[in-house]
Amino acid sequence: MSVSAGSLALVSGAASAQVTTGQLGGQIASTRDAGVDNFSRNRNTSVSQRSRPDYEAPGIRSGAFLVYPRIEAAVETNDNVYATATNELDDIIVHIRPELSIESDWSQNFLTAYLRGSINRYADYDRENTEEYALGGSGRVDVTRLSNIGFGADYTSSFEPRTAPSAPRNAVEPTAVDTAQAYISASRSAGYIKLSGRAGWRSLDYEDGRDGLGNVIDQDARDRDVVSLSGRIDFAISPDTAFFFQATGNERSYDIASTPLAPNRDSSGSEFLVGANFEVSSLVRGEIAAGYIQQDYDSATFEDVKGFGARAQLEWFPSELTTLTVAAGRTIEDTPTPGVGAFLSNTASVGLDHELLRNVILNGRLVWARDDYKGIDREDTRLILNVGGTYLINRNLGVNATFSSMDTQSEGARRDQDFTVNKLAFALVAQF
Repeated sequence: MSVSAGSLALVSGAASAQVTTGQLGGQIASTRDAGVDNFSRNRNTSVSQRSRPDYEAPGIRSGAFLVYPRIEAAVETNDNVYATATNELDDIIVHIRPELSIESDWSQNFLTAYLRGSINRYADYDRENTEEYALGGSGRVDVTRLSNIGFGADYTSSFEPRTAPSAPRNAVEPTAVDTAQAYISASRSAGYIKLSGRAGWRSLDYEDGRDGLGNVIDQDARDRDVVSLSGRIDFAISPDTAFFFQATGNERSYDIASTPLAPNRDSSGSEFLVGANFEVSSLVRGEIAAGYIQQDYDSATFEDVKGFGARAQLEWFPSELTTLTVAAGRTIEDTPTPGVGAFLSNTASVGLDHELLRNVILNGRLVWARDDYKGIDREDTRLILNVGGTYLINRNLGVNATFSSMDTQSEGARRDQDFTVNKLAFALVAQF
């Protein structure tokens, strides 16, 4: 993993915001009290969430808003730029990442927006040079203390990583992709019941590429819009434990018309999960859910996918200086692989954050992922290791270092290539 724009996010004021709706503190008289929030899980503060006033960017005040300029300069080594099984090529890459974010400083409601870019330059393989940018914003309207409406939208112009399983192997340059998305959500708590819902839209537009002979690599069949709608009901059985049921539906609509040689990949899907959300004393908090997922394709060419679905995230706080996070999930993902509509994505990860000193944070993460393709004999397994450290010099400066290793193995009659990519990066961050 290269040094990302969020590597020192914990330094900025925006990063200290937590997705919670109130502090529990004190004894709760009754879970049926409409004025009590039984669904906050903020008794503990993780290492990455912890406020560090002496090292947070002060921001520039503009009326009722705070503006946070930021720029990151990183140098990265990559021992397998094209993610190939043989004849690996290494290079040194320089990343310049400017960012400007703004957030409200109101006692109620919240509004934030950002603009960020990334200029990426390779020392030897300049065809890999790219410029990326993203802009967006989000907000929250506090209708009451226990009910709110959220909204947001963003647009990203980026490039598909060479390590992505769907990236064209014969493209002489990275594949450009534009992503636009928006959502609106709402939640309301009343005593021991919480209702919430979310509607979202996402559009992906891939740019055609060229191979080494100059032939066009058509990517139009990957362009699509995804609309999703979810609803959830939580039942609190105590101030720190709630059970929930969540239902989500989606429609995936592809831009290209269906032909005998290229059937349309339109599909509709659903997910039904039952789970629990909890915070046990000062040691553990998290959410665990399991249920059923399915994706049905309009064309008989593609096999419908259905089965067990799940997601989980647990945080363990052995001390105030250490946070251990375990996560897992099972979802259905689209793929442009010929003859295949989707694959079952299985993921599991464990991460460790440790505050060695107030201004020195160490972290590590191990990720396991397996993609089971439906309709062909292929299964991909990835093992990803990320380790790093951040040194906060003062409010305005910080440095970090990261090492990442991705090992990909593919099996089956339609297997893809195996490869390993190792990266080492160092970054200097300035923020105001």
